[in-house]
Amino acid sequence: MKKSVIKSIKPLGFPWETQDPFLFCAYHRDEYPKGNGNMGVDFDQLQGRNLGNDFTLKDGWRMYHGSKIPGFPYHPHRGFETITINKEGVVDHSDSLGAAGRFMAGDVQWMTAGKGIQHSEMFPLINQDKANPLEIFQIWLNLPKASKMVEPHFKMLWNEDIPLVNHKDDSGNITTIQVIAGKI
Repeated sequence: MKKSVIKSIKPLGFPWETQDPFLFCAYHRDEYPKGNGNMGVDFDQLQGRNLGNDFTLKDGWRMYHGSKIPGFPYHPHRGFETITINKEGVVDHSDSLGAAGRFMAGDVQWMTAGKGIQHSEMFPLINQDKANPLEIFQIWLNLPKASKMVEPHFKMLWNEDIPLVNHKDDSGNITTIQVIAGKI
């Protein structure tokens, strides 16, 4: 019998249960409505939400810690890395290193918090004439003890530069793998 590399199987919740070096994994799928012209949600659609801490999937979307624009306003991190994989939608990043930018579907952001960084990840509703769907997957990786106090840094991996590998199984099914780190 072949030995399995799978350690355990658990139901997915929010956040996902992980083991070291993974600290945290989260999948966000939100079907945001049309934007209000200020990249946010119309005031009347915010009624009844726990703004600043809205993690309830009401009407198909959440504000998270945002009050006008969904997302995660400035907050600190230290001693780990975050990898944010954007499958659909728009993410605006800014941080205490002076980096700021917008990344879209297919792009990946890799941020090393190291000895400390403050950043924000907001989900601007840029479409005023149609819905603003968002789908991101975020992984928090624990840094080894010797690396916890490295200088913080931020790197973008743009969709067009990320290698793709297609694998065809014995049944003819094709799986496309986006190689974000390492090699296959």
